[in-house]
Amino acid sequence: MIDSIKVPYLGLVRQFSDTALRQEVIGVFDHSHFVMGPVVETFEKRFAEFCGTRYALGVNSGTDAIFLALKALNVGHGDEVITVANSFVATAGAIVAAGAKPVFVDVRSDYNMDPAALESALSSQTRAIVPVHLTGCPAPMDEVMAFAEHRGIYVIEDAAQAVGAAIDGRPVGALGHVGCFSLHPLKNLNVSGDGGMMSIDSEELYMKLKQLRNHGLKNRDEIESFGYNSRLDSLQAAVGLYNLERLEEVTRRRIENAERYDRRLTQLAPQVTLPPRPSGVRQVFHTYVVQVEDRASLIETLNQAGIETKIHYPVPIHFQAPCRKMGWKKGALPVTESQSERILSLPIHQFLSADQIDYVCEIISEFYTKRTKP
Repeated sequence: MIDSIKVPYLGLVRQFSDTALRQEVIGVFDHSHFVMGPVVETFEKRFAEFCGTRYALGVNSGTDAIFLALKALNVGHGDEVITVANSFVATAGAIVAAGAKPVFVDVRSDYNMDPAALESALSSQTRAIVPVHLTGCPAPMDEVMAFAEHRGIYVIEDAAQAVGAAIDGRPVGALGHVGCFSLHPLKNLNVSGDGGMMSIDSEELYMKLKQLRNHGLKNRDEIESFGYNSRLDSLQAAVGLYNLERLEEVTRRRIENAERYDRRLTQLAPQVTLPPRPSGVRQVFHTYVVQVEDRASLIETLNQAGIETKIHYPVPIHFQAPCRKMGWKKGALPVTESQSERILSLPIHQFLSADQIDYVCEIISEFYTKRTKP
């Protein structure tokens, strides 16, 4: 057994110890323009350029980004929105908050929406589709968009986990009608609290969203409609802008870490199933999700070796209490349910060393070697 090395799941303490980053935050205190203002506008401009869209808007969370997109597209009571059940609960929660009903479809081996399942979920009440770019791997947007456009349905990208991901060089966030991103501290592009971004090409939709996030105000004293308080504050925008300038390096490191895992773990099939690699896509590895046999025992072994892991997500949304009340039952989404019993997220953050990744792989290899010995 090699010497124990602590492998944390997150690298936030190291990231936010950056003195230059802290100076950016102090700069906001110096000018004291805390809500909206130049820092937010600059961040939005740079983010739109990054996504390849005409506009971007900062909001207070990725959840609100989805909620506001639905409201701006007039999706609400009596409407249905097709999405997946293997995402974080916020995806469906935003749909419910907007007054609509989430309708779940199954996923493919890459954890993303199965376009072949869309037809059976379609009804006369279907107004929108929310594909989720889970783990940082883009959903099959070409197929989803073709299905939606033929039927006059809106597509809102839940890109919370996928900033910087792309399909054939086209960035996520520019593939649907609205792109919705989370800036939560756990994301590849993060701030120091809650925050979100929206990417938009339509000027009309942009103007509507701009008012909705700020009480519906058309100027300081008048509203166009009743809206919401969902602004991104300048402190978080300063952090986001600083981190955006370093995002490509973060992404490169995560991709390299994933490739190292791939090389070391591929020999453990079928006990360990590696993340699929759809052709033509750039994955950014918000999470590195493997499927494993005897998950509970493996997690215990990794914990004892000082290696932190997570499960994203052990309970699919359609198994959560509110959805059970809607009539969802076990067996409705067989691929989603099967994956939920085997998935395991290994540390993938940009501060991992090659030795730490090798150590994780060594512990996993030893675990399965012992299980197969007579």
